Amino acid sequence: MLPAQPDDLARLYDPERKQAGPLRVPVGVIDRPFDQRRDPLIADLSTTGGHLGVAGGPQTGKSTLLRTVITALALTHTPREVQFHCLDFGGGNFGTLSDLPHMGTISSRVHTERVHRTVGELETLLTRREEQFAESTIDGIADYRRRRAAGEFPDDPWGDVFLVVDGWSTLRNDFFDLSQNIAQLGARGLNYGIHLLISSPRWADIQPALRDQIGSRFELRLGDPVDSVVNMRKAKEVPRIPGRGLTEDTYHFLTALPRTDGDGNAATLTEGTQEMVAAVRAAWGDRPGAPAVRMLPPTVHAAELPAPVGRDIPLGLEENELAAFRQDFDADPHLVVIGDTESGKTNLLRLVADSIVRTHTSTEAKFAFVDLRRELYDAVPEEYRLDYAVSLDAVREMVRNCAASMRPRIPGPDITPDRLRKRDWWKGPQVFLIADDYDLVGGSGIGAQTPFEPLIDVLTQGSEIGFHLILARSAGGVSRAMNDPLMRRLIEANTNRLLLSCPPGEGVLFGDVRPRTYPPGRAQWIARRRNVQVQTALLEEKEH
Repeated sequence: MLPAQPDDLARLYDPERKQAGPLRVPVGVIDRPFDQRRDPLIADLSTTGGHLGVAGGPQTGKSTLLRTVITALALTHTPREVQFHCLDFGGGNFGTLSDLPHMGTISSRVHTERVHRTVGELETLLTRREEQFAESTIDGIADYRRRRAAGEFPDDPWGDVFLVVDGWSTLRNDFFDLSQNIAQLGARGLNYGIHLLISSPRWADIQPALRDQIGSRFELRLGDPVDSVVNMRKAKEVPRIPGRGLTEDTYHFLTALPRTDGDGNAATLTEGTQEMVAAVRAAWGDRPGAPAVRMLPPTVHAAELPAPVGRDIPLGLEENELAAFRQDFDADPHLVVIGDTESGKTNLLRLVADSIVRTHTSTEAKFAFVDLRRELYDAVPEEYRLDYAVSLDAVREMVRNCAASMRPRIPGPDITPDRLRKRDWWKGPQVFLIADDYDLVGGSGIGAQTPFEPLIDVLTQGSEIGFHLILARSAGGVSRAMNDPLMRRLIEANTNRLLLSCPPGEGVLFGDVRPRTYPPGRAQWIARRRNVQVQTALLEEKEH
């Protein structure tokens, strides 16, 4: 490669490639021996070839080719035009590119949360662009690029975004659910400027639905030529030299190295790449680069959340927008919390109680507690406490009394829809029944009995009668606990659920949710129309 130089847009480029066009870059040379010439090997990511796949056996140069594609785009496009997020499962080869201003985030297999967040961030971007394109009458990604280059959308930091997956087989083995999400990105993303760059030992490792979306394919020397999608016989002739491969029209090619100093020595590749990255960084200066993937903080303090509004309570931050997620007890009267020991269940129950106390007087809200471990005794002031049960017999009596007091509030046939919304046919406080460690009092098998049986019939009318059940239980045996009558009724009623750290061995829960092991306070928020990862807020000791 020729030495790079900055132009007036602060790009670095080889002058001979300046006319290559947007998202169309050379990444190697094609050998045409019968024509006695060598042609550039072009990666055209601008149209139908916007997703790129690389297949090859071990040590054939898959990671190097992906890095060459990234650096070629970085040399010909500014960080406002292209951005990259890398899932580096191929041995840590992308660390040398971390200082590129175009690079958002690089995650390896051990960065489990960051890997999930990277894919989630692009899914959020895709949804946002679908809405933006409709609202702004944008006629596809080409129109968006043109209008953005002309000065429109100045506050949008995203251009064409590339998700790089180096090691697809590792992703499928360790993050199978994400492979399905990435396949959806591949199906819908190109129309909105979201691209995939994927490497795999075999084409067959990429599921057909995604493989069909990959319009640009580079096939290096394969471990077994039978796996070739170009020509099995010709694939046998590819030498065992890193970077050598076969084009779709059966010509041999050699990929370029991700460096601009003209040195072809692989032993100094790291130094050469670092020099090129430093040159790009210097040319771009201190202007903002690619946005990094936004991560949930390890701790969110309750004092940092917005103030509760009536019975609409912020419980923490959600990962997509890093904004507060809320439980509106008027719209969703009940809440189920599931998690391992010391995962944050009791803290969350205290947070709910504290928020209600801050927005209600003792005549507007009353609390009844089921607390066999006696950890919620001081959760609310004495004047707010209606009852407090620490034994199974006391729980049964409390539930009977609560059900008896709620049944007169059930609307009769004379209550009109307007009055149903006003809730003016009964008077009294909102009643919050908070049950911690429900697994100590409830059943878990088919036909199991629960002391909460008298309340099951009134659960579905909780909003109308001012009754709210907040139930927390251990994650152990939770899959069997789905047969508990109370749990089953709550789930049938589309009750919001918070799934904190839970052993993956419990299997799929709530239809399609796979539990995960989380740090304290981290959870999956499973609401009626969404499932998102959240960080629940920590209520400090001094706050209660």
